[in-house]
Amino acid sequence: MPQIDHRVGKGFERVVDLTQLLEAKQQAAELSEGELMRIAAKVELSEAQRKQLKTWATGRTIPVRLAERAKMILLAAQGKTDKEIGADLAIWRGTVARWRARFIADGVTGIERDETRPGRKPKISARKVKTVVALTTQQRPDNATHWSTRSMAAVAGISEASVRRIWQAHGLKPHRLESFKVSNDKHFAEKLEDIVGLYLDPPEHALVLCCDEKSQIQALDRTQPGLPLKRGRAQTMTHDYKRHGVTTLFAAMNTLDGSVIGQCQTKHRHQEWLSFLRKIDRNTPKDKALHLIADNYATHKHPKYRHGLPSTRDSTCISRPPVPLGSTWSNASFVTYQ
Repeated sequence: MPQIDHRVGKGFERVVDLTQLLEAKQQAAELSEGELMRIAAKVELSEAQRKQLKTWATGRTIPVRLAERAKMILLAAQGKTDKEIGADLAIWRGTVARWRARFIADGVTGIERDETRPGRKPKISARKVKTVVALTTQQRPDNATHWSTRSMAAVAGISEASVRRIWQAHGLKPHRLESFKVSNDKHFAEKLEDIVGLYLDPPEHALVLCCDEKSQIQALDRTQPGLPLKRGRAQTMTHDYKRHGVTTLFAAMNTLDGSVIGQCQTKHRHQEWLSFLRKIDRNTPKDKALHLIADNYATHKHPKYRHGLPSTRDSTCISRPPVPLGSTWSNASFVTYQ
């Protein structure tokens, strides 16, 4: 018998081993494809869904990606596998599997738009954001009353737009300032209840009037008469004016019907205030008691008015309920509410 070279025999064995390995890999790939085809969920369409998908698949003004997804679902409803759909539409079968799963989970809305993506990683760290917020709320810049986007950007080492986004996210507005007033009146609560009670529940056979004045009103007049409004032309007036001094407006609003009693005076003293009160007395029903609510201006607290102004009314007088110190807002707020 001819002798076989052992080196040739060993090489043949290696070739056989490689062939078996390739066959095993091919069988595993085919097995995985079969398993993938077997677990692909079945797509069932209602008449409304089928009509909507056909409209998207054939529409000329529909975005290409939406039309493509509609075609995937229509083919899947025909029983085709992801691999077959991918070959028909020239797309990857994983894409088909993804939109098949989203349609089964969410219906037509699941393929109508993409899911939200996480976006890029923030370039500004959380520690830098905390630093900007702490500087804004706890410190002030040098030679300034409040921070601006430019000054904060220079100190923090970031852009102005980044500072603006951080402030907006945390609700910070350094350029705004809100004022407040704390009353030092020891009987603030009791007086406030009286004022609110008069506005919300006035006594019978009585009128509640909110009184105030506006002083230093400029009486201005134009130097020349203007032309009236007409078609194709706006009303005209001169840019310059001449002064006629100042005036003071006294007004009292009836909280019941909103009517206003007004009077203009050249000065703002207790004499003018008392004159205005007499006008109120003359222009209101005589069978009603009057309750005037005014702020704590010095003119309103003159000795001649402190205990009420004598009236021509029968067994009635003009009274002024005490308003809490530093709370003019209580008068204006509840008049607006009414």
